[in-house]
Amino acid sequence: MQLFRKPKLTKKKIIILTVVIIFLTVFCIFQNKYLTVSEYTFTSPKVPASADGFRIVQVSDLHNAKFGRNNSRLIIKIKDQSPDIIVITGDIADSNHTNIDTAVSFCEEAAKIAPCYYITGNHEMWLDADEQKKLFSGITDAGVTFLKDETVTLDNGISLTGLDDESLYNGTLAKLSADIDHDALHIVLAHEPQYLEEEYTLSSPDLIITGHAHGGQFRLPFIGGIIAPDQGFFPKYTSGEYKSGDTTMYVSRGLGNSVIPLRIFNTPEINLLIIKAKK
Repeated sequence: MQLFRKPKLTKKKIIILTVVIIFLTVFCIFQNKYLTVSEYTFTSPKVPASADGFRIVQVSDLHNAKFGRNNSRLIIKIKDQSPDIIVITGDIADSNHTNIDTAVSFCEEAAKIAPCYYITGNHEMWLDADEQKKLFSGITDAGVTFLKDETVTLDNGISLTGLDDESLYNGTLAKLSADIDHDALHIVLAHEPQYLEEEYTLSSPDLIITGHAHGGQFRLPFIGGIIAPDQGFFPKYTSGEYKSGDTTMYVSRGLGNSVIPLRIFNTPEINLLIIKAKK
C-alpha cells in the first residue's frame, strides 16, 4: 500500500514553469546588457567661455564586459553623445576573469572618438605584474592618457587631475590641488566615492567623477542601492550627484560586474556630464 503519492508535474505546471524561466532569463539579460545614458549638467562661475558646453563622457567599471562584438554597442553609444573628452574611471579589467585584450581593444576604439583619460581602479591594482604591464602599455599605446597622481591642463583651461587607486586617502589630492590656480575649474577623477567627506572635500575640487559602487548592485524603489564595495549594505554613495561643501561628486553605476555577477533594476550606464558657464 502506497502511503505517499508522488505529486505529478502536470502539463499546465510545466508550461507555467517554462514561461517563468524564460521571463527571468530575458529579464536578467536585459538588466545586465541594456545600455543607458545618465546626463548631468554642472554649472560654475569658474567655467571659462571656452569650456561652456564642454561634454565629458564617463566610462567606469567595465570589468571586461562586452556589449556587442568588440563592444560595438558601447562604442556607438559613446559616439552618439558627441564627447569632447572621455574619462575612464577604473576597473576597465577584472582581476577575477581577466581579459586584457578586451580592455585594450575598447581603449583603441574609444580613442578614435575623442581624447581619453584613464585612472586605475582597485581591480587593476590586484592584477599580477605581467598583467598590469600588458594593460598599462596597451592603454597608452592606444593613445589614452594615463593619469597617475598628476594634473593636466586641457586646452580650454580646465585642470584635470587623475588619482591612482592607491592614492585616494593619503593626502595626494591635497598636494596636487595646492599647485592649481584657485580660479581654475578643477575636475578630479577618482575611482572610489566613499572618501568624499573625509578626504576629497578637504582639497575643495569643484567636481569629482567616480565609480566603483556598481550602483549598489541591486536597486529598490525609495531605498536605492543594496550593497557596494567598501561601503557595505545600504551604501551612501551609489549613483548620481552628491554635494559636500563646495565640491560636487558624480558617481557612475558602471557597466560590468565582478564578484556579484548580476544587476537588478540597475542597468549598465555611461554618464554624460555637460559643463556650463554660470552667467
